[in-house]
Amino acid sequence: MTKETQRILITGAAGQIGSELARALRARCGGANVVVSDIFRPKGELAEAGPFEILDVTDAKALADILHKHRIDTVYHLAALLSATGEKNPQKAWHINMSGLYNVLEAGRTLGLARIYSPSSIAAFGPATPRTGTPQETILSPTTMYGVTKVAGEHLCDYYVQKYGLDVRGCRYPGIISHLTLPGGGTTDYAVAIFYDAVRTGRYTCFLREDTRLPMMYMPDCLKCTLDLMDADFARLKHHSNFNVTAMSFTAGELAAEIRKHIPSFEVRYEPDFRQAIADSWPESIDDSAARAEWGWRPGYDLAAMTADMLTALRARQAAGRLGV
Repeated sequence: MTKETQRILITGAAGQIGSELARALRARCGGANVVVSDIFRPKGELAEAGPFEILDVTDAKALADILHKHRIDTVYHLAALLSATGEKNPQKAWHINMSGLYNVLEAGRTLGLARIYSPSSIAAFGPATPRTGTPQETILSPTTMYGVTKVAGEHLCDYYVQKYGLDVRGCRYPGIISHLTLPGGGTTDYAVAIFYDAVRTGRYTCFLREDTRLPMMYMPDCLKCTLDLMDADFARLKHHSNFNVTAMSFTAGELAAEIRKHIPSFEVRYEPDFRQAIADSWPESIDDSAARAEWGWRPGYDLAAMTADMLTALRARQAAGRLGV
């Protein structure tokens, strides 16, 4: 199966990662070969540049019908409720995150899908996990329902690899920073919102403490690690659905200081809310040597390069009247 012959479905495609992954996959595989789906139809390019389907991933029959209709062989399963949103309705988070993943894996098993990508998250870690240089193999003790579903999801994916020989892969994403689509309810969302407010008003109120350090990644590196892992030789992989990946770690204060190099008058206030306890349970930095060894992972952006690129992009959007909310 070559890139040109893949028939791909992306679930949760209207989210922060899915909207940009769809663009990248359409560029490499052809727009007609990448079906994007979500529970609502988004405006603009995402739904218009190729096939689009309304899909609730908890509906196994609807999922199977779409897989049959479009002759799908590869699924990027991104539909989920994230950490902060999930804590507002943990029962719903369990239902969507676990039932959706189970339906995708069962479809993979029964329909013979070639490959499935199901991301995990640093939310899988917890207070008992080493916070600095968090190793690939470590204690998983999440404190959020999102994290619980990610731990369960990692084990479920690995079960399908071992039991059924299904090719399932995934990375433990850190916080993802991007300028095209806003994130959807994660604890690391401040690292996106801070840029918008810096450009728009020159002021930002942060919901985490100034000294809160978390692992992060810029969207181009997020797409790179996702596609590089999916392109990797299966025989080289010792791990499958739980690869640690990271690009940088910084505190909220360090990010603000980097932004001030470009906007000297930028002001930040720190008013921690319920998300502070979630952030305090997560690692400060991650060891991603397994990903580097097994499939050659290397990030391309550090804090300085990411900040400069984000501000350039957002200022261009502002000048064009497209910065939005």
